[in-house]
Amino acid sequence: MTRFDAAVVGAGPNGLAAAVELARSGRKTLLVEADQEIGGGTRTEELTLPGFKHDICSAIHPSGVASPFFSEIGLEVDWVQSPIPFTHPLDGGQVAALHRSVDETASALGADSERYLSLMGPITENIDEMIDVALGPVTVIPEHKSAFTRMALVGGLPASILAKRFATDEGKALIAGVSAHAIAPFHAPATAAVGVMLGAIAHSHGWPMAKGGSQTITAALAARFLELGGEIEVGRMVRSVDELSAGMVFLDVMPPAASEIARDRISLGNTRGLSHWRPGSGIFKIDWALNGPIPWEDPLSSQAATVHLGGKYAEVAAAERAVSRGEHPKRPFVLLAQQSLFDATRAPEGKHTAWGYCHVPNGSTVDMTEEIENQIERFAPGFRDLVLKRSTRTSMDYQAYNPNYVGGDIGGGQYGLRKLLQIGSKAPYHLGGDVYLCSSATPPGAGVHGMCGYHAVRAALD
Repeated sequence: MTRFDAAVVGAGPNGLAAAVELARSGRKTLLVEADQEIGGGTRTEELTLPGFKHDICSAIHPSGVASPFFSEIGLEVDWVQSPIPFTHPLDGGQVAALHRSVDETASALGADSERYLSLMGPITENIDEMIDVALGPVTVIPEHKSAFTRMALVGGLPASILAKRFATDEGKALIAGVSAHAIAPFHAPATAAVGVMLGAIAHSHGWPMAKGGSQTITAALAARFLELGGEIEVGRMVRSVDELSAGMVFLDVMPPAASEIARDRISLGNTRGLSHWRPGSGIFKIDWALNGPIPWEDPLSSQAATVHLGGKYAEVAAAERAVSRGEHPKRPFVLLAQQSLFDATRAPEGKHTAWGYCHVPNGSTVDMTEEIENQIERFAPGFRDLVLKRSTRTSMDYQAYNPNYVGGDIGGGQYGLRKLLQIGSKAPYHLGGDVYLCSSATPPGAGVHGMCGYHAVRAALD
């Protein structure tokens, strides 16, 4: 006799979302987490000095503020917006900036103004339908055909082709920075989809942080689950679904772990499908406690919570291409967040935090501190003089912290068409019997949005 209608293994944001949706649907649900704390990468700790709050993995949440599931359940998170969603400094104090207004962004691009308007205007105007397509499973007959067609025509391109539409360094830089979030070389198919959607969400919803740290998203999801009668058990490693006294089981883990945990339940076809999964590139991350704000050379980056560092398009493309070849670039593309400029809860008065990472080959143990800080100094001379303390994590450190980050891959698997084109409302999630996969290895993939968990539950219940 089963004690629970359903159990969820793994309490990252997707596992939490799956648990909430199951409980909302009237199922008695158990959420099990191997660690002593829930949240996965959506956690916040004092990694450097007392009073300095650092987001361990996820920090800026465009897909969170845009998440249809978070909106539907009225998730109680205080989103903090910076005046400018993100900037991309260039040498000599020049800068490309994505403003909330499409028109304002375009007007600053000079010769690329009309090109930018024609690309981002229609997508931003139809953002709700575009989000439904981007944050949903790919179905054979999409509900929003026009949005799907537009996404396929534009987003299906490699970022390298999309960038060729632009003539200015600033226009190309904007495409490079957002497309690099795909963690893939720019010649890979559909890398433009990441850039286009993240850019459109920046215009329509902003790129906010959670006040007090990303841990507050975890806390809000857990509180909702407990209010609905769910139970959470931490410090329990599940090695087989047979250990769980539950009808349905949802796995917020990567495919290799799912294959082991559900080895006797997975259908033959899904066993073969899971065997094709490959981890993507890893990351090297630094958190800094700072004695003051970062002294950007350009006039706009101090107004942006997110700053993309890497110089011109060609440099960023070369860095991402090097990583895909298994190399560690000397001038890496760096994603940097400066939360304390806009959220005073993150650091003691007068002090600041910064968060940044670069892409590296999967499984890397190389320390990229010097390379990352060289890039920051390049666009913010004097940065190193402000460092009070730093905390670093290699790719393998990330795997040790969270086994879901296989070899330091925070994206849920190698980016590409195999991952994107998982056709059907059930196929990406249903493993066999009453076992379902709900991690970021399923559509819509990486991001703190909970949609993988939500869609897995709907695949099981609808």
